[in-house]
Amino acid sequence: MEWEVVIGLEIHAQLATKSKIFSGAATAYGAAPNSQACAVDLGLPGVLPVLNEEAVKMALKFGLAVDAEIAERSVFARKNYFYPDLPKGYQISQFELPVVGIGQISIEMEDGTEKVIGITRAHLEEDAGKSLHEDFQGQTGIDLNRAGTPLLEIVSEPDMRSAKEAVAYMKKIHSLVRYLEICDGNMQEGSFRCDANVSIRPKGQEEYGTRAELKNINSFRNVERAINIEIERQIDVIESGDLVVQETRLYDADKNETRSMRSKEEANDYRYFPDPDLLPLVIEPELIESVRATLPELPNEKRDRFVNDLGLSLYDASLLTSSRELADYYEAVLAATGGKDPKQCANWVTGELSGALNKAGLDINESPVTAEQLAGVLIRISDNTISGKIAKTVFEALWENEGKDADAVIEAKGLKQVTDTGAIEAMVDEVLANNPDQLQQYREGKEQLLGFFVGQVMKASKGKANPAQVNELLKKKMLG
Repeated sequence: MEWEVVIGLEIHAQLATKSKIFSGAATAYGAAPNSQACAVDLGLPGVLPVLNEEAVKMALKFGLAVDAEIAERSVFARKNYFYPDLPKGYQISQFELPVVGIGQISIEMEDGTEKVIGITRAHLEEDAGKSLHEDFQGQTGIDLNRAGTPLLEIVSEPDMRSAKEAVAYMKKIHSLVRYLEICDGNMQEGSFRCDANVSIRPKGQEEYGTRAELKNINSFRNVERAINIEIERQIDVIESGDLVVQETRLYDADKNETRSMRSKEEANDYRYFPDPDLLPLVIEPELIESVRATLPELPNEKRDRFVNDLGLSLYDASLLTSSRELADYYEAVLAATGGKDPKQCANWVTGELSGALNKAGLDINESPVTAEQLAGVLIRISDNTISGKIAKTVFEALWENEGKDADAVIEAKGLKQVTDTGAIEAMVDEVLANNPDQLQQYREGKEQLLGFFVGQVMKASKGKANPAQVNELLKKKMLG
């Protein structure tokens, strides 16, 4: 039987506020355990939560960016359950009336196709603390610093039909929240993570199958692996004659397997009821418009501008706009070169620079080569001071901090391109004289030998000869 996969994601994005959603306690990552948990976060008797206005504005930013419905009135509820790291015994969240309603976002697949994924809702809530299972000799430590950190939970429609689509959607949301500067997207620190709801059904069937929820996955790679292994498990269960049970499962990255955690709760299990300490959240039209005015150019808008105004390919434009920081770096390079060759700038940012960053495990913000320094390299290629090959040597020197700019490296290493026609002609004559057999073969029609001669001249010049002049002189002399 052919099976169809149905996937929906619940993404939890920690909002980049300086204080928590209902208290003035700090949200900075890395503080000593339990040093940033105040009486409100712990739910001690007599305390009252007060809503953080910045968290609301960040939720509105996201809602506007995905063209979602914004609720004029939303309500905070108590979601009751027990976790060791949830000291109040309930989580303040939004249930029936979330601040952000139905929206949508488009994703791009590797083959260039686009697909629209529906967003069911995005609601505000507080994060729980964190259970620490290491270094406690069989016991569990509790760090409540994270308790009360504002979260935006973004719930998708079950519109994805493969693990790759789920990853593309997660990456798109990750890019968007970073463009909006509402979440730092740091998956290692847990500020961007997701739960995946996965089910299968016979191809062509409209009714959904029984779903399993995969909890707290915090890397793109693990999302893809977890979903694929869960798909395999569910197919095996059904084809062996059993039924898939609705449950919550954990993904073990070391063993590449999912395992049962608990039966899946329904909404009534949480005994939701409106939080008596918090008034309904009323959003005035003026607030929506003031937030709308702060929206940056969004990823798809920037991508389309790069294609339409700069003449970049859709592939290059999509790569460059995958993060706001990368797009900003590219535009800084382009501006510093005078904007004359957008394609060359794109090639170097997505090629040489990105390759070096990936190899070193660095983010674009950590690049040893600044946008201005890279622009200096490209300017010297354009004015024929250096060749493209020598430019890579200059780039490597800048990467290793061996010069303050391209000109300093070129001067210090003597890399200036040879453009003197007489000097190049002398090298061409010498190469031709040293390779009479190959010259004869070229004249007899073996034209591919031109590349051999170009290589020999470039070698003789230590890569400094102008390639265009070398080609021109060789063709002229070899026909003679």
